[in-house]
Amino acid sequence: MLQLPSNNFYYSFRHHIIQQFHTHFQSPIMTKKHWAIFIANTSHTGDFINNLLEGHLPEGFDELKDKKGQLLSKLAVARFIDIEDRHGAEIITSDSDQNLKSMSSGEQKKALLKHILSSEPDFIILDNPFDNLDTTSQEELKITLQKVSEHTPMVQLLSRKTDLLPFANTFARLEGNNLVFADSVDAFSNQQKKELLKNDVPEPISLYEIEGDTLIELKGVGVKYSEKPILKDINWHIKKGEFWELKGRNGSGKTTILSMITGENPKGYGQELYIFGCKKGTGESVWEIKKKIGYFTPSMTDKFTGYHSVSHMIISGFYDSVGLYINPTEVQLRLAKEWLTLIGLWDMKDALFHDLSMGQKRLIMCARAMIKHPPLLILDEPTAGLDDDSAALFVTLVNKFATQSNTTVIFVSHRKEPGLKAQFTYQLEKSDTGSTGKILAT
Repeated sequence: MLQLPSNNFYYSFRHHIIQQFHTHFQSPIMTKKHWAIFIANTSHTGDFINNLLEGHLPEGFDELKDKKGQLLSKLAVARFIDIEDRHGAEIITSDSDQNLKSMSSGEQKKALLKHILSSEPDFIILDNPFDNLDTTSQEELKITLQKVSEHTPMVQLLSRKTDLLPFANTFARLEGNNLVFADSVDAFSNQQKKELLKNDVPEPISLYEIEGDTLIELKGVGVKYSEKPILKDINWHIKKGEFWELKGRNGSGKTTILSMITGENPKGYGQELYIFGCKKGTGESVWEIKKKIGYFTPSMTDKFTGYHSVSHMIISGFYDSVGLYINPTEVQLRLAKEWLTLIGLWDMKDALFHDLSMGQKRLIMCARAMIKHPPLLILDEPTAGLDDDSAALFVTLVNKFATQSNTTVIFVSHRKEPGLKAQFTYQLEKSDTGSTGKILAT
């Protein structure tokens, strides 16, 4: 049962934190040491976090000796959701009227932070805390962390320089497993960027035929869960070859809209929802819809543990599988070479996808989604967790594909990505009666 929390959730949460520290800390506030660790897609972030939590402290962290730490991260949220699903117990949301899984990303992180603070940790590790959060939720979390920082040391791991917390006073970059310290953040501001994507987008093996100019259309679409309105009177007309950015606060209904388009959400039945020229529910199967859609979200790779070569992973896009389970054709192998050459990874064609860096995996999965030139490409938070250089490379690839193919692109992100050249923006605005949508001027 999906229920969205009231606005009082945020105010009661903030009051809880302030009251907690007034109760437990009566001594004068002293300046704490707070670390900002810049990570790239080759950083061994997991090893670094585990070492801190297990007491195997790297040089420069003597203050945390014999201290108990807690982790605020997307993966920590996922672990609690898994526990709730398997055991039916609401571990960190027992005082809320909804479970963790039904919350938006911002609400999940607030709930986890509240749970962490209740255990009174000696320090907190923040692993890219602002990823997947809308602007308002980011600002609310920053205010909360600022208050907590007065009494609790923090270690922030961040990929994007704009996410730096203002109270950080010790700076380093994680290069593999090695920390390189600097006197200020300016030391990490002039990293060399490699030349981006010189070749054209490879041609498709075949083209999809769809009648008419309209690809997707929603007419007066509304969605409720347990009488709680999510979407209200959504009107959105998407034509062939257009490049859209979909924006909106956490919990505004972006995922609901996307899941109706991909056929995974039954809420689209009985409504004026048209997909590839056909009204939803007129006989098409989910698989008939999916074969015309290229889709990528980071969770596809975050949870993938299979052992497939890089070239086979790209070719799997023809079969809508994550990983290739049949022998590829010569034509498919040739096309994989063209895509790998485009993104500068041809020399890694035989490497295991499992062993790539995060940025390399994202580029491979984006190429996988594009390789068949689908009528529709959906990229859901594709740059979350990427460092600035890798995000710029990813955005350049998407821009190139949007201009050099007939594919319609929907790019979803809470972050304003520099250089993204979307033609149109569809903005969802939350309200108590359900989110409404509007097209923003470009």
